[in-house]
Amino acid sequence: MTATPGFDEATKSRLIETNGIDIIDESERTAKPHDLFWPWFAANVSVFGMGYAAFIFGFGVSFWQALIVALIGIPISFLLCGIIAIAGKRGSVPTMVLSRAAFGVHGQKLPGIVSWFLSIGWETFLAIMAVLATSTVFGILGLGGGTMTKVIAAVAVAALIVVASVLGYHTIMKLQSILTWVTGAITIVYMALTVSHIDWATVQAIPNGSQAQVVGALTMVMTGFGLGWINIAADWSRYQHRDASNGSIVFWNTLGGSVAPVILVIFGLLLAGSDPELSAGIASDPIGTLATILPIWVLIPFWLTAVLALVSGAVLGIYSSGLTLLSLGINIPRPAAAAIDGVILTIGTIWVVFFAENFLGPFQSFLLILGVPMASWAGILIADIISRKRPYDELALFDANGRYKAFDWTSIGTLVIATIIGWGLVINQFAGDAPWANWQGYLLEPLGLGKRVVDAGVESWEGTWPWANLGVLLALVLSFLVTLIARNGTIKRQEERA
Repeated sequence: MTATPGFDEATKSRLIETNGIDIIDESERTAKPHDLFWPWFAANVSVFGMGYAAFIFGFGVSFWQALIVALIGIPISFLLCGIIAIAGKRGSVPTMVLSRAAFGVHGQKLPGIVSWFLSIGWETFLAIMAVLATSTVFGILGLGGGTMTKVIAAVAVAALIVVASVLGYHTIMKLQSILTWVTGAITIVYMALTVSHIDWATVQAIPNGSQAQVVGALTMVMTGFGLGWINIAADWSRYQHRDASNGSIVFWNTLGGSVAPVILVIFGLLLAGSDPELSAGIASDPIGTLATILPIWVLIPFWLTAVLALVSGAVLGIYSSGLTLLSLGINIPRPAAAAIDGVILTIGTIWVVFFAENFLGPFQSFLLILGVPMASWAGILIADIISRKRPYDELALFDANGRYKAFDWTSIGTLVIATIIGWGLVINQFAGDAPWANWQGYLLEPLGLGKRVVDAGVESWEGTWPWANLGVLLALVLSFLVTLIARNGTIKRQEERA
């Protein structure tokens, strides 16, 4: 078993991490690049990754097109996380504090609010998945999968997530290194027990989709995997030793995040492509549906592993959303911030599980809306990071009169404009379930890329390009290029200041 990063004798006795958004002391920066593998792998080894296969096929692509999408989109999305993780080593503070160098000490609050909502949404989604999986598995076993099971599961899952996130970095890293082995082993068992369910002839018979459908699937994969984590990517690298190699940080971050999802999605493509009924069931309850093809005797270990993997991902999210809340100027201890987010997570989970008729559609609509500004923010911050040659002035990240100033209007303007353009080039793909998101796509008709139609009161689109959600990728690339050019002089001046 690998040693837990940063978990030396000086910190073992500290049950609850006291660091919030403050600068990490040099004595605590004992982590090595390979330590980054554990949290990223543990958070992404969930069998839920197999469920993404059904979402990819939902774009109308073939198995081979879906395979290309997975092999390209997943590693690239986590590579972007790895680049942002470099900033954690350079600056010793969480991601959303480091982002002040690009947006200004106060200007950073704009993407910070978006990031907080995105993190809350992701961790709530993972908690919901855990509760629904519990209900389905218990129902199959005849143990009762009704209301009482859901209530107990919701309370237990929320408690696990909140307790771990309140304890903080050192506890989380140790738990993740253990969960890596447990979840990885049971996932291999699952694949061995279900491989006979694969019908290669049926998988191969799935017809090819259009170029636009492939781009849409690629965008969904990148948003659902690496880009879904990108706003917290430096939170785990701030404990890295200052002389750690940038290349090693990127490598271990990318490997840890992508290796399990690539394998799981490919296997999921084979399963979902073999069984249309299984693929359809995944849309409403991914984990529970995947459990239906297992022998009864393995359901309990499968359920435990699936829930722990989902909780693992949610813990990373709620820990970082608490740090983001502090970066917005909320002056409370870090454990209290995590607890507040835990209360919100619990309420959101209860509401969706017990009162919402369909949550997958609204969730994906919500994710796409926030995904556009987050993609723009990522492009800006990545360009900022690769343009810098020196460590951050850590004290200036907390001083509106320092070298990073209060507002960087170039970055703020880039974010706003790229987001407006991006929203105009994405559509609400769940118009019936989430009509509140139908305002998007306003640039598609003027550009001749599609036509908005209404049938029986439900809005839809004609054409193939509206479904590609070009706005996410455009916001990322456009913001990167603009920042690389427009802020080059600003960054040089910042680094030249004494």
